[in-house]
Amino acid sequence: MKRLTILFIISLILVSTTFSQERIWNETPEQKEERLSWWTHDRFGMFIHWGIYAMPARHEWVMLYERISVEDYKKYFDLFDPDLYDPAEWARMARETGMKYAVITVKHHDGFCLFDSKYTDYKATNTPAGRDLIREWVDAFRAEGIRVGFYYSMIDWHHPHYTIDRIHPLNPASDDELRRLNQGRDMAIYREYMHNQVREILTNYGQIDILWLDYSFPGERGKSAQDWGSVELVKMVRELQPGIIINDRADLKDVPGGWDFVTPEQFKVPEWPTENGERVPWETCQTFSGSWGYYRDELTWKDSRQLLGLLIESVSKGGNLLLNVGPTARGFIDHRAEEAMNKMGEWMKYNSRSIYGCTQAPDEFIVPENSLLTYNPHTNRLYIHLLEYPLQNFHLEGYKDKVRYAQFLHDGSEIQITQPAGHWIRQELGENDINLRLPVVKPNVEIPVIELFLR
Repeated sequence: MKRLTILFIISLILVSTTFSQERIWNETPEQKEERLSWWTHDRFGMFIHWGIYAMPARHEWVMLYERISVEDYKKYFDLFDPDLYDPAEWARMARETGMKYAVITVKHHDGFCLFDSKYTDYKATNTPAGRDLIREWVDAFRAEGIRVGFYYSMIDWHHPHYTIDRIHPLNPASDDELRRLNQGRDMAIYREYMHNQVREILTNYGQIDILWLDYSFPGERGKSAQDWGSVELVKMVRELQPGIIINDRADLKDVPGGWDFVTPEQFKVPEWPTENGERVPWETCQTFSGSWGYYRDELTWKDSRQLLGLLIESVSKGGNLLLNVGPTARGFIDHRAEEAMNKMGEWMKYNSRSIYGCTQAPDEFIVPENSLLTYNPHTNRLYIHLLEYPLQNFHLEGYKDKVRYAQFLHDGSEIQITQPAGHWIRQELGENDINLRLPVVKPNVEIPVIELFLR
């Protein structure tokens, strides 16, 4: 028995070693930087969670949260008819908000497909909608000059061979009941189905710029790379779309070529994320409210200041923001999201230069109080985002001999570099400091931006 145990452990080590040494493809850091260059320039994208879960309008995970059976969930499939769906309007709104790329859920965890797949009947073409909704979406967004990406859930609560796990609506309390429920389910059959569908979406719609695979959850009653066949899956993706950018949720963090960027979700990172001590490309995905899909009664909507802060702070730490909308069951974008996008778009109209092409400022620049810095290395300009508008004198510590000109970004009006003004000034500038003389009245901008032309 002891000998068998030892052999078993050795076999596990060998499997683990083989997997960790797997390589998707060979690419130099410079080649990867070039492949991601459009994405790290554009910084701001639209996430779209849409499906038949928009009909109950109680969260995109309603099937799990309310433990709805496949049979009871079918009523949404039978009645799905987004008669007001106009992807050209969505694309226009995205462009006017300043979003440069978009990612849509072609299939979410409930298994429903917005695209016309030959591997399932559980798709939009078999609902009253009666057509491939993704085809229209791709054409509309490309027409607006917006790059397109697909989100594909590897989880599937509808497929009869997807094995029940800890985040499945049928997940039981006992292991015995779990084994009983999984009898007759074959993950290999589902895995082939999933790979076939990913091949479809990357073959039938032309160039796809981003693929979001979601998501792995290793451990007890979980699923990881082996369950998904992630190495083979991502190899296929790279072969079909060599220029595509892939997220990090296929459980391939240790596999070269298995991912391109990390995806902190619904929180602000304290600093630029790293892997093995090296800074990595990253994007935070965030919602306007507390739900990804349309949720009629959800009330925790962020205001425009919070949303702009998310965007600016992401760029200030070298990252991107993917901001989500959840269209309604009739196919239009909720008025609360539309109003928020309009306000962001108004700010971006005049201040996008501090976002596009920008990244974290060099360490030599001290961040002023209540401010965020972004920096464009190509134009050598530094942007100070005034989260709290200061009084007339704005002290910049250590900026002397680094700045040749200063202006407000929104209107290009000069800001004088001068001595502090005021009868009762006691503060003296440090040897390496400068002072910007600001107008007493805050400009009519949600978050004013100072653009510094550096020497």
